[in-house]
Amino acid sequence: MNIIGEFTKGLYKENPVFRLVLGMCPTLAVSTSVENGIGMGVAATMVLVSSNLFISLVRNMVPKKIRIPIFIVIVATFVSIVEMLMQAYAPALHKSLGIFVPLIVVNCIILGRAEAFASKNNVFYSVIDGLGMGIGFTLSLILISTIREFLGNGSFYGFPVLPASYKPVLVMILPPGAFLTLGYVVGFFNWLDQRKKRD
Repeated sequence: MNIIGEFTKGLYKENPVFRLVLGMCPTLAVSTSVENGIGMGVAATMVLVSSNLFISLVRNMVPKKIRIPIFIVIVATFVSIVEMLMQAYAPALHKSLGIFVPLIVVNCIILGRAEAFASKNNVFYSVIDGLGMGIGFTLSLILISTIREFLGNGSFYGFPVLPASYKPVLVMILPPGAFLTLGYVVGFFNWLDQRKKRD
């Protein structure tokens, strides 16, 4: 087990969105703008790192039969903290993300990393794993939301980048646009993998 490998696996090889296809609800729902994508990615990363750290600390004290309920309580605690901080310091973003902030509690990326990694490894590697997976999730949201906002609004992070004559492709900021974008990006990465194997 090495530090760089544990950190970088979440960026591409085991990217939670494009390779493991986890956390689809927030990925599809909040990626209408880059601001939303960054906000959700940072919130999920904070919860992921904090819960991995805490679960790794108490892993030897938790009876195996009740570990999942205990993990959920730990994750819910950190989600509540992040939600309150967001509500206090970024109320507009909190309102924009809506129900998807508290739903981080049941995000399968976070519960998956708690069960598969943090409950079996030490604190240091659990934090590295959470950080890598969180950054991979954030970059995935930024990529999808950049495509959707660019084509759907002609803007990036709220700033117009295309001429006024550009006619926005409305479907890109609607739910079908999320599925189309995700499908094409996943297809592109699969094509890259196949090409790499042939070479």
